[in-house]
Amino acid sequence: MKKLWGGRFTGSAEDWVDEFGASIGFDQELADQDIEGSIAHATMLAKCGVITEDEADVIIQGLESLRQKASKGELEYSAKLEDIHLNIEHHLTELIGPTGGKLHTARSRNDQVATDMHLYLKEQVSEIIELINEFQKTLVHQAEQNIETLMPGYTHLQRAQPISFAHHLMAYFWMLDRDKQRYMDSMKRINLSPLGAGALAGTTFPIDRHMTAEILGFEGIYENSLDAVSDRDFILEFLSGSSILMMHLSRLCEEIILWSSQEFQFIELSDAFTTGSSIMPQKKNPDMAELIRGKTGRVYGSLLGLLTVLKGLPLAYNKDMQEDKEGMFDTVKTVKGSLKIFAGMIGSMKVKEEKMAKSVKNDFSNATELADYLAAKGVPFREAHEIVGKLVLECIQKGCYLADLPLEAYKSMNPLFDENIYEALNPYNAVERRNSAGGTGFSQVKIQIEKAKTSL
Repeated sequence: MKKLWGGRFTGSAEDWVDEFGASIGFDQELADQDIEGSIAHATMLAKCGVITEDEADVIIQGLESLRQKASKGELEYSAKLEDIHLNIEHHLTELIGPTGGKLHTARSRNDQVATDMHLYLKEQVSEIIELINEFQKTLVHQAEQNIETLMPGYTHLQRAQPISFAHHLMAYFWMLDRDKQRYMDSMKRINLSPLGAGALAGTTFPIDRHMTAEILGFEGIYENSLDAVSDRDFILEFLSGSSILMMHLSRLCEEIILWSSQEFQFIELSDAFTTGSSIMPQKKNPDMAELIRGKTGRVYGSLLGLLTVLKGLPLAYNKDMQEDKEGMFDTVKTVKGSLKIFAGMIGSMKVKEEKMAKSVKNDFSNATELADYLAAKGVPFREAHEIVGKLVLECIQKGCYLADLPLEAYKSMNPLFDENIYEALNPYNAVERRNSAGGTGFSQVKIQIEKAKTSL
């Protein structure tokens, strides 16, 4: 098969070399974007008088025909033609004849591939933002059902203070909100057109880059042709934002895995998002949560991989940059799949309210309430902290909890303790009273849920 750039060459590579250098195995994912960019380019060339209107019509009709075939999986791709750009051009020329060769006037594969990836990420990031939005709605719905569901809050994976389960879920809502904002902000960089920058230096033809940008829905153009074809910051930014998102999802995965264990028994996951064991009949494994936790590493790897590829490259385009796509495609698939799984997994999750409520009664997570109790009566907090620490030690030695100690034991430590100390120790009261802005108090949780709904 004749190379579309082969005029200067007298020899040809062996098949295995062609296959090693080809990107068509993965960049065929960009077929629709490549055709979309080509239609805009042909339209502009005719408008600027570089090709005739008739030629543009023939080219565009041919491209539309190829787009239909590509959407049905009817286009055949060859490694001999290296990439999606040359494969599409080859099919176009076969379809409409030599006029197809005029499509590449005033552009290069360098600006063409960059345009394709901008178009691809613009579409995919928009879809990811919507998926985050849907997952946030699921979190809000679960939170609304569990405002007064109590659970132990943890630090160092040790029980710390009782909190509302809704408050815990809403923490992830706000993490996702920051993720969404990062994606939305990245659209400013994604939504720029490199088309018309040529190989690196622009072109001598009287083209209109602003016109193609407008046709393709871009907000502007790259102001420097070297930058236009060598920039992959927008992909790095996507991979970075995706890494942070996956880190947040992975943290929630870890908690879901813990909560669904026999040791915690705080939640039960739907059968749709769990699997069994081939040997142990009793098992119900949180495999989807584990997979998302594991797939986080793939996204991190894609980010680090592209950073490493780019770190030593001189301007402008280098073949190394072919390595920018597979990690991007894989990350899109991983992020979208993870968000869809999570929306279903959290939406169908059964919360074991009684088990959670029992857990906050059989621990010392209400100890801070005692220290606050004394501090409110004028005792310096550090002194109050020490008194409560001694009371906790006494409980441990006696094998009981703070609510089990008689009032005399409290008064022996400090006469300011009164009968109402038991009311303060009640986990429900402890949570309800924490009404500082953003706190776990039920009224505050309701406020943040309403703010979340407004933001959605």
